[in-house]
Amino acid sequence: MRKKSKKKKEMSLFLRILYLLIGLFLFSLSFNVFMVPNSFVAGGVSGVAIIANYLFGWDNSLFIMICSIILLFISFIFLGKEKTMGSVLGSLLLPVFVNLTSYISVYLQVEESLLLSAIFAGVLAGTGYGLVFKAGFTTGGTDIINQIISKYLKKPLGTAMLMSDGLIVLSGVFVFGISKLMYGIIILYIISILTDKVVLGISDSKAFYIVTDKDQEIKDYIINELGHGVTVFQAKGAYTKEKQDVLFCVIPTKEYFALKEGIRLIDKDAFFVVNDSYQVVGGE
Repeated sequence: MRKKSKKKKEMSLFLRILYLLIGLFLFSLSFNVFMVPNSFVAGGVSGVAIIANYLFGWDNSLFIMICSIILLFISFIFLGKEKTMGSVLGSLLLPVFVNLTSYISVYLQVEESLLLSAIFAGVLAGTGYGLVFKAGFTTGGTDIINQIISKYLKKPLGTAMLMSDGLIVLSGVFVFGISKLMYGIIILYIISILTDKVVLGISDSKAFYIVTDKDQEIKDYIINELGHGVTVFQAKGAYTKEKQDVLFCVIPTKEYFALKEGIRLIDKDAFFVVNDSYQVVGGE
């Protein structure tokens, strides 16, 4: 039993490392094939590297390596050993992958379509980031700065990211012009969407919370017509102080409109909220 558990743990670690390596490769490919040739500054240490390379001719991978090591020391001081350990592997491997994929870019000649390049840059980088985060690692860099801002300035992590990465993207305007800023924003937007999709997965179910005066009819419709179970919660209105049942059910996304229209036909005044459900475990 112990051997089986140990083997499962090792396999889990193997998959995490595999996700990390694939993620770093995809991001580095995006960086060298699409971002560097088109001077797309999309935040992060990699964005600063593009600016530094243009202004001073500094090597991208070496610049990223130096910044990553400095930021790891800063992380150790301000965030502690435990949080820093999650950034070490990604921080040190990223510049290595950036260096290796720089040779690939010589053989991948992409047509000069800035919009297509921005889209593919975002898709590859977002997928890469998502795989790294899904494996439980980070790429370090401005992620460390964001955590420090969030911890010491008491800012939400999203606000911290906007402050650090936004400043880097805006600084690119003074070097590459306003049009490259717009492409950088497109890349950032795509990265944010793809990262979430890779980490969370694609929702194949919908969770309904339904408040209605015709709860028995709607329960019968869900159970008998759609063939799904229903859970009933006891709730109380904050204003009216009246107790009322809240119906909860999870259905496949393809049946979303069937349930939505069914509720409307039974009770046009029903109140309901629908959320994406990324993982459903158990039940019938």
